[in-house]
Parts: sequence; structure tokens; C-alpha cells
Amino acid sequence: MLSICGSNRNRFCDKLDRRSVLRLGSLGFATGLSLADILRASSPKTDSTKSVIMVYLCGGPTQFETFDPKPDAPVEIRGSFQPTATKIPGIQYCELLPKLSAMNDKFSVIRSLVGMENRHESFQCYSGRAGGRPQDGEPAGGWPTFGSVISRELGSGANGALPYIDASPQMGYQPYANRGIHDNASKGSWPGFTGMSHVPFAVEADVKKDLVLNGISLDRLGQREHLLKQVNKIRESAETSGIDSFQEKAFGILTSSNMARALDLDNEPQKIRDWYGAPITTDPSFGAPPQSSQHLLLARRLVEAGVRCVTVAFGAWDWHSNREGTIEYLSNRYLPNFDRAISVLLTDLEQRGLSEQVQVIVWGEFGRTPRINAKGGRDHWERTQSVLIAGGNVQGGRTIGTTDKQGGIPIERPVHTQEVFATMYQHLGLDVNSVKIPDLNGRPRYLVDDNRQPINELIA
Repeated sequence: MLSICGSNRNRFCDKLDRRSVLRLGSLGFATGLSLADILRASSPKTDSTKSVIMVYLCGGPTQFETFDPKPDAPVEIRGSFQPTATKIPGIQYCELLPKLSAMNDKFSVIRSLVGMENRHESFQCYSGRAGGRPQDGEPAGGWPTFGSVISRELGSGANGALPYIDASPQMGYQPYANRGIHDNASKGSWPGFTGMSHVPFAVEADVKKDLVLNGISLDRLGQREHLLKQVNKIRESAETSGIDSFQEKAFGILTSSNMARALDLDNEPQKIRDWYGAPITTDPSFGAPPQSSQHLLLARRLVEAGVRCVTVAFGAWDWHSNREGTIEYLSNRYLPNFDRAISVLLTDLEQRGLSEQVQVIVWGEFGRTPRINAKGGRDHWERTQSVLIAGGNVQGGRTIGTTDKQGGIPIERPVHTQEVFATMYQHLGLDVNSVKIPDLNGRPRYLVDDNRQPINELIA
């Protein structure tokens, strides 16, 4: 484990310190795996510069108050808000999303996603499958996440960048984290049959064993001579005896590559950081992370540095109205920030010429019920949800699928979760019809099940 401990200034609103909470190498409290191990297993196999940013909306976002309003339905279904016209004629979003409505020619929306289970966990979004329970039929070793597959099959990104990074803020409810921990299941699915070398490098991992380079902060990363002297002292200690070439490369990330610079938001111009905006804290009872636009900025910096897959958990969306307030209150509080944050991320990628390289997907583990409950909220609804997808091989300005008048069931072109994964794999150059990975019993496994294919209606 390699941690960089710096000053205590410049804290985010959620009490996270962007300088002192930068951990390089540990992949979780249970792994004991070093950054060198990741590098050892992910030597470059391709020169592709394409990447994916997956924004996970913890708790399941409402489709009605976002991308699939039902203005002609009864009030207990349509809710409190009016629809607004978008840039694409005939398509409407909720009035609380004016920025995204004005630029929806830059992304597409799937209104008819199916294939999720009623489970509060990130694993479905990160892997495309259910796991952790006997009925899930997981193979030997468990299902890997999308990023783990990318790490195994494609290796390091451009300039030797790590292939798979979780850039999520810390959070209280562990099934929301990118660790394969399940909702109401004792069995975990992390790291899956790809192996421990392909779990994500977690920028803000909760670890128990730290190798700290005492006295070295991000402010001093540029002071190569001083840093190398400190590294040499560590090499001489018993704790780091037997350093091999991959451990040398791990140290090299700090001393010579652009990875450490990408991880430090203080290297970003202040006007860009201000453009992304300050984090919006969420009620602690949700157990979810803040709506941190700064972590979206971090994701952009990481893919720009060559990381192939970046996951980011963004906000609290379990809007039953048993926490903090009604869905009307929660929508007014959180949706304007969501609208601004996602529109800024997409605009930033376009302005930097990264839209064709970087695919962005924004979704949660399920949608919300058509009917507003007695408390003024919406409950879990796994039968459909709305998904935003942009960039790479996906055309903008398209709306795929239609739900019924109550917004609860697809009546036209249901899109399965694994079709979305097939689309992302295609963007990164992996053929779901040919690539297979053996599970721990040696049985070859396709990247998606049931011959699912990329979404033809979206592909450029």
C-alpha cells in the first residue's frame, strides 16, 4: 500500500481532503494487493486511447422527474413538475433539467431499460449481472465487473496508465461502493474470476494497512531528487525488501508519470474547478456519497491521462420520502445540481476533443414506482428505468424505447442491461461474440449472456 499524506487544507464539503486522502496502491481492506501487483498484471496489450466513465446514481433514480415525464397521467403518477421541451423536437424531459434539455443532441437516452433486480447495490451497474445469492448462478470465482474485464483484456491505458480506477467519494452503505458487496447477501462477488489483480484502484479506499511516505505530499511530487531519496530509504527498510521491476514502476507513477498529476485536482485551473462546482452533501441517513462534481472532474482528468474505465458514485437517489423529505423536495434540492454537473462533464469532454474517445453512462440500479406513495415518495421499481449514454460509438440526440402511459413498463423496444454492456465493450474494441474469459473452473465465459449485442439504434 502506498499513501500520500499531505496538508489538511482545501477540504470538500463532505469533509474529504483532496490532498491527504490520496491512496496509491491499496484496493480495499481485504485484498492486501499493492499497486505493483496491478501493474504486474496489466502490462500494455493495446495502444487504444478509448475510455468509459460510468456514473452510478446510488439508490435508483426516478425516471419521471428526469428523462421520462408523464404529463398526461394523473397527478399521483406524473408528480409535481412540468415537462420541458428539449433540443430534439417531440422529446421532453423534466423541467428541472433545463441544461441537459438544451443539449440533448449531444447524448442519447434509453427509456426502457430492463434486466435489473430489486437490490440496492452497485454491482448490477458495474457488472451487468446479479450476484451474491444462490439463485444468481454465479460461476466459479464470481462475475467480474466491466472494468475488471477491461483490465484483463486490454491492460494498461495510454502512457502506462492504470486500466481501472474507482473515483467515488467515500460513503456509508458499503453495497453502494465498488467492492462487490451485496444487499442482503453474505457472499461477495469481488473481484470475480478475473482475479485480484483486476479490482479497481480506489482513490479513496478504506484501508487498514498503509505504507506512508512520511513527509511527502503532493506539493512535493515535483521535487524528484528529494522524493527519490525518500524512496531509497524505504527500499532499504525491511518493509519493502525484495522490490521487483513492477514495484519500481509503481514508484515511477509518483516520480515520472502523469498519473499523480491527474489525481491532484489542484493541478486543474481554478476556473474549471469553479465551473464544475462545489459538492452537494446528501443526508447521512442515505449512506450514499455527496453529489460531488469535483469527482466527475477527477474522472475526466483520469480518462484524459489514459485510464480505460473510471467509475464514480454520485449522490443519493433512494427517494421513498422516508429520509430528508418528499420527492418534490428532493427533486428541487438535487436535480438542478445533477443537471449542471452532467452537462458540464459532457461539455468539458467535447471541448477537449474527447467525446469520440470517452463514453459516458449515467444510471442506477433500478427506477422508481409510477405511483407516488403515501409519504410523497416513489419506491423501488426494477421493471424499467431511464439511462443517459453519450460519446464513443453512440450517436447523440436519440431516444430509445417507450414506456406505457404510467411510465412503469416498456411497450416499445425494451433494452436489456447487457445490451448496454455490449455497446460499451464494442466502444473499447472488444467483440462480445468472440472474446471469452475462463472462470476458475476453466469454463470459458462470454462477456455478455444470451447473445446480447450492441444497441444498433445508438451506434454511429
